[in-house]
Amino acid sequence: MQKSTAKLLHTAPESQKPSPDGEIESVRTCRFCAAPLVESFVDLGTMPPANYYLWPGELGVAELFYPLHSYVCGDCHLVQIEKVQTPEQLFSYYAYFSSYSDSWLSHAERYTDEMIGRFGFGSHSQVVEIASNDGYLLQYFKAKGIPVLGVEPAANVAEIAEQKGIPTLIRFFGAETAKVLAADGAQADLLIGNNVLAHVPDINDFVAGLKLALKPQGVLTMEFPHLLKLIELTQFDTIYHEHFSYFSFLTAELIFAHHGLMLFDVEELETHGGSLRIFACHQGQGVGASESVERLRSREMAAGLNDMATYKRFADKVKRIKRAFLGFLIEAKDQGKSVVGYGAPAKGNTLLNYCGVRSDFIDYTVDASPHKQGLHLPGTHIPVHAPEKILETKPDYVLILPWNLKDEIMEKMSAIRQWGGKFVVPIPEVKVYD
Repeated sequence: MQKSTAKLLHTAPESQKPSPDGEIESVRTCRFCAAPLVESFVDLGTMPPANYYLWPGELGVAELFYPLHSYVCGDCHLVQIEKVQTPEQLFSYYAYFSSYSDSWLSHAERYTDEMIGRFGFGSHSQVVEIASNDGYLLQYFKAKGIPVLGVEPAANVAEIAEQKGIPTLIRFFGAETAKVLAADGAQADLLIGNNVLAHVPDINDFVAGLKLALKPQGVLTMEFPHLLKLIELTQFDTIYHEHFSYFSFLTAELIFAHHGLMLFDVEELETHGGSLRIFACHQGQGVGASESVERLRSREMAAGLNDMATYKRFADKVKRIKRAFLGFLIEAKDQGKSVVGYGAPAKGNTLLNYCGVRSDFIDYTVDASPHKQGLHLPGTHIPVHAPEKILETKPDYVLILPWNLKDEIMEKMSAIRQWGGKFVVPIPEVKVYD
């Protein structure tokens, strides 16, 4: 695998080169293998970063809009967007706190029990999580007496973890941070990264850091949304400026192998609309690939993830969903129906901005996180309230923007059925639930 990966790597060209007429033109290249990026995956237009929520006093200030155009590499098939802002601009202060989803906390607790049961981690082990957020996961390892360390760049989020007794290193992860961990004797027996791989602009530096931060016999697990599900279910709203890359298992395997890490197992999860949990170790540990690895490789190839034609069809599917979503909203408003949102997730901001939906269609949205209440959504300026607002105004439709949590939300807000309210889920198709 490592040998075949090496054939993909080009000498990285300069970011700009002279055109035939002498003018300077941009050269777009793959962030992994440096091949020229010429094939479009989907162009979602321009919009502000999805987590740039606005205070009421900021509504009169011009927002910065950036292109949200994703491409696919013809060599390694990594789907990616161009970096329009630095990680410091996107992540040094963060509006997302993991602990406000009950289902995600349950997922984290199950993971803890599974890893301890499978690999025998205990008080002698070191568990390190990259992008540890507010301590949502490490708290469960700590409760079992296992030493933990979080690495989290957003100081406001890390502060919450520290309050829970989770030691947290406030900095971005990469090779330099990994060297700091190694020098401090904090290499990991279990190295964790949940929903962080997509957020990394320099994927080679990041994965090189994973290898440095992992003990010789250590185990690495990473969870990330599965590109196969994104394509099959047209989950285009999971594309936003914070997500620099979108991974199939085939491409992830190429990247990790290039940096001396072997993916020896994989699990398919229901989280975030369909995710993968990959298991990795240092190459040369004598570990063979599981049957799950072989099955998923075969399935991705059968689905055409190694065929550029598969990627070229995606944009037309996205346009059909946009038309159907707008059609539903127009019909509802023409009938005098009221529509509000539930949730203020990043994916919802991509959906609403791409479709041009503002408060003329959606009166407001609500969110369980107090950190978002009182703010306005970027671009659309739709106000965010506490969930109780829905019980006060009794809307006809509640649009579930974090559709990956629809079951949890529909259970929490089941009271809307008392006045005949209905739930609406926009992805993978507009569906109304009584």
